[in-house]
Amino acid sequence: MRLLMINPNTSPEITGLVVQHARRFASLGTQVLGATGRFGARYIVSRAASAVAAHAALDAYAEHGADAHAVILACFGDPGLAALREMATQPVVGFAEAACLRAAQTGRFSIVTGGERWGPMLEEFVAALGLSDKLASVRTVAPSGGDIARDPQGAIALLARACNEAVHREGAQCVILGGAGLAGLADAVAPRVPVPLVDPVREAVAAAEALVLANAGKPRDACAATPATQTIGLSGPLERRFTGQ
Repeated sequence: MRLLMINPNTSPEITGLVVQHARRFASLGTQVLGATGRFGARYIVSRAASAVAAHAALDAYAEHGADAHAVILACFGDPGLAALREMATQPVVGFAEAACLRAAQTGRFSIVTGGERWGPMLEEFVAALGLSDKLASVRTVAPSGGDIARDPQGAIALLARACNEAVHREGAQCVILGGAGLAGLADAVAPRVPVPLVDPVREAVAAAEALVLANAGKPRDACAATPATQTIGLSGPLERRFTGQ
């Protein structure tokens, strides 16, 4: 089984981080590959950067997705998830969606992530999933996920404090530690927090493997991408996807 992790940030080191972490959770015989956004922000911290990242995710899929059995959108916030599902011929799993669905099974949950602008963006994302009644809070810390990835040990106490505030002030029954740049930190933060932590990488890998083993293929309710009659300025692989060549 081959899982393609698309990191629509343009930081290869973040791609390496999430791929390395995903391989810890992948089943024996599962191959985890990575693809990095070809253009856009080094690390997504705003709506504008997220909009560009959605295009970058489609572009990366068009170039690298043909041989994958499932695709994981490796960016918390899942920019372009619906569009990627429309275009892809395989199951597509998003970091944030997989984590939120898993957390909602536990009860009321909070999200802790890096980058202050992510607060309202993630609240809207959870609302779109129909899980607003399960969301206790979104707590952001000032360093972006990219900053945290550069100094993960220096962020552990800060992240643990935010998790504990979500538990004690908002009543969270579990906390999602969100962000590609935070991959691998749940194990270090968990002993400092009195409720379970949800790791988006773990949940996305588990969901993708389950879909492949179930031979789920493309979801029946996912629309096929309608070929365009003409495109301008797209990469060759993405243009071919749009034109049906």
